[in-house]
Amino acid sequence: MSASPRRFARNLPANFPAKPVVHALAHLVGYTAARIRSPREDLRTEEAERLLDCLVQAGPVYMKMGQLLATRSDLVPPEWVQTLRTLQDDAPHMDAPQSRAAIERELGAPMNSVFREFDPVPVASGSVAQVHSARLLDGQKVAVKLVKDGVPRQIDQNLRAMGAAVRLAQRASSAVADADAVRRFGEIATLFRSQANMLHEASRQKAVYRNFEGHPYVRVPRVIPEFVTPRMLTMEFMEGIRGNAAHEVQMPQAQLARRLQDTIYTMLYMHGLSHGDPHPGNILFSESGELLLLDYGITVELTEDEKWGLSSFYYACTRKEWDVAVERFTAHFVTGTRTLRRKWDAYRAELAAVLEHHFDVVSNRWSTIGYFRDVSDLLKRYGARYTSSFTKVELVFLSCEGFATQLDPEINIWDNARRFTDRYSPYMSKEVRERFDAHFGTQIPSSLKMRDRANNSLVAPTHINRYFFPSTYPVFVKDAAGGRIRDLDGNEYVDLSGGYGPHILGYSHPVVNEAIISGVTAGNVNGIGHEPEVELAELLVDAFPAAEKAILCNSGTESVLLAVRLCRAYRRRDVVVKFEGHYHGFSDQGMVSSWFRFTGDKHAPEPIAGTLGSDSGVVRNTLVFQYGDIGGLDRLREHADRLACVIVEPMPSSTAAIDEEFLSALRRTTADLGIPLVFDEVVTGFRVAYGGAQTIAGIEPDLTCLGKIIGGGLPCGAVVGRAELTDMARSSEDPFLDYEKKAFAGGTLSGNSLTCRAGNAVLTHLRDHPTLYEDLEARTRWLRAEFEESTRKRGIACRINARGSIFSLNFSHRSAGVYRERMAGSNFKATIALAYYMRKHGVYLPELHSFLLSAAHTDDDLAVVGKAFDLSLTDMAGDGFFVT
Repeated sequence: MSASPRRFARNLPANFPAKPVVHALAHLVGYTAARIRSPREDLRTEEAERLLDCLVQAGPVYMKMGQLLATRSDLVPPEWVQTLRTLQDDAPHMDAPQSRAAIERELGAPMNSVFREFDPVPVASGSVAQVHSARLLDGQKVAVKLVKDGVPRQIDQNLRAMGAAVRLAQRASSAVADADAVRRFGEIATLFRSQANMLHEASRQKAVYRNFEGHPYVRVPRVIPEFVTPRMLTMEFMEGIRGNAAHEVQMPQAQLARRLQDTIYTMLYMHGLSHGDPHPGNILFSESGELLLLDYGITVELTEDEKWGLSSFYYACTRKEWDVAVERFTAHFVTGTRTLRRKWDAYRAELAAVLEHHFDVVSNRWSTIGYFRDVSDLLKRYGARYTSSFTKVELVFLSCEGFATQLDPEINIWDNARRFTDRYSPYMSKEVRERFDAHFGTQIPSSLKMRDRANNSLVAPTHINRYFFPSTYPVFVKDAAGGRIRDLDGNEYVDLSGGYGPHILGYSHPVVNEAIISGVTAGNVNGIGHEPEVELAELLVDAFPAAEKAILCNSGTESVLLAVRLCRAYRRRDVVVKFEGHYHGFSDQGMVSSWFRFTGDKHAPEPIAGTLGSDSGVVRNTLVFQYGDIGGLDRLREHADRLACVIVEPMPSSTAAIDEEFLSALRRTTADLGIPLVFDEVVTGFRVAYGGAQTIAGIEPDLTCLGKIIGGGLPCGAVVGRAELTDMARSSEDPFLDYEKKAFAGGTLSGNSLTCRAGNAVLTHLRDHPTLYEDLEARTRWLRAEFEESTRKRGIACRINARGSIFSLNFSHRSAGVYRERMAGSNFKATIALAYYMRKHGVYLPELHSFLLSAAHTDDDLAVVGKAFDLSLTDMAGDGFFVT
């Protein structure tokens, strides 16, 4: 915390302020008389002092306004700034007896029953509360934040008076009425009232603490929950340098300003929970430049939809796509749009001009106030206004800009914002793109020519034209063997894609080659019975303890479609439960809430289509849960009568982790309710263990969806499970009964002899060589340790999960919580770029995808991968991919 208050030598009277408006008017009259007598410029200091006393006398809401003014050196005289800074952490405070009485009132016990030491002089005092240093009985040093006596009442008085004035102004002025001032004031008033509620503040502080846990340079005090009451908050004590004394930090103030802006933007864009009052009294610095975030009396929360809107709007601005930016801004942050919709062309042109002016023409002289003023004026002309959420964002941006400008008067706010938004996009900066163009133009010219040729006739959504994240520098393979591939130009790479999963034995494995050659010689049979089809079904059923029968199809996507249909037919219900972030193939159902677009409360997500073109009825008939949230499973009981099944990835490849406790609870609940449980083991089946992740967890689902490995590299899928479910696709030999009580399953190439021969060869080899899995796990652990050491020694925030040959890498400080939290803050640009840097160093990594080891990878291969990762991080740091 900061040093003791100095400006206000007197303590705060118990009845302060008795008549705030009267006191404020008295000061204003006195000052006005002085200015009439002597209107000299050298009275600026007296002017500032008078204003300070006026704000203090008026009450905490007015003091909060003074705190904001103290950050606006671009708007008010320097004497004002210097004097009003007092309000940030040096405002009047209660005396020692008052403070002691307040503490004991909150504790309901003598102070010495909780605190070994307690300093009665506050280390900081703001508009609402004062902060004391203390030690608990166990010796831990803590900060105790105490709401000043009378402040809640004073806030209420201030806001009632202001509200009356706003209502009067709205009745008297059409301009004020057009701005919907009463409603907007009400929203701001709600923020102010929450400042005096320490229970609310503690909950917000704990959430922000979790969001920044592990961050390289942001620290949040840990709350001590057993000593939190409605008027008192006890937390970890943090020593730091005041925001107003940033020159004492051993780091350039320009870098501190960038860190501040990056932190605020991270909270708004990525976390959706932001500090709402980032002035210098609430942010301290360590000597080395860490940011210590204090005071969560005011916070701003954005929904997933609002975060998406904010990010997509500013992203369009970075690309100078002004019409797109207008569409996104209006859709997410403008209300009262009836008039502007009728005059859309004119409105779009005017707003596009405003955006272009601020984000492009004068971006090097960015002014948040000017930008918001111009947009607000335009909206008023069309009878529209900001949404309440954007009003709150506006306040945060204003405070952030004021503080950042105070730290670095030359800061380019928009340029920093562009670089921040750019990190979370898939597209490289112009400078990096030019370097890659030059490098790959020399390294893989034939692949780039093939890319251009393919673009004339082929849409390849898996490896070139990938949804969300297209491949800029795709590799075209000439041949592949073992754990390596060779491109058209003769470059050899250690391959970590494994064809997205099928090639667990590596490429061109002898047992697979032999099976395929023999199958080609014997003639590929489909649509007619053959022995390899039966053999593959027997292998699959034997591998899974709960499986009784198998149905073959052509892909993992098909297996999910088939499993869901079987369950709907069996249960005569339509609603399917899936989990946020879990991908079950490219069907409409499989993609609901599966990747980067989420909506609704994180504990009860709402379904959202994974792609344009999805059947809205399918989306509505999906309930979305959170993997790992055991408490959330109570929702299954609420909706049990509507549910066809629950489908889940027992070990999501995006996190490479199994939550065995959660899966056990899910199995118990679905069994109790008679709801079929479907495991999607398309990726993990036969990769993490023979029989998949369910054999590791010891959980038996009703159906299992399979694909990838079971076809030996050829297209294949399967559903295995309980006979009463799989037999829903088995004819009753009564065509009328089939239509009434059975489900259709088909596919011309399902179970073709070539695929089944290859699958049988791979599964037999895996079954007969169980130590192969032990070796893969050992290599997985070794490579993970190499990666972790490379990131640790450079101080790069990176989460690396790995198990059973599956790796999940995420450039973020956040640990894997619920899926949307894991994605929030992920540096997509760095993750995609890593794939290209690794290719420069002889390793093929799929862009933004889990990567995989195979049994064919040698120690030398892994050494190449470890070195390539280390060199790539050096290159990426030099190219500015990581914030410092």
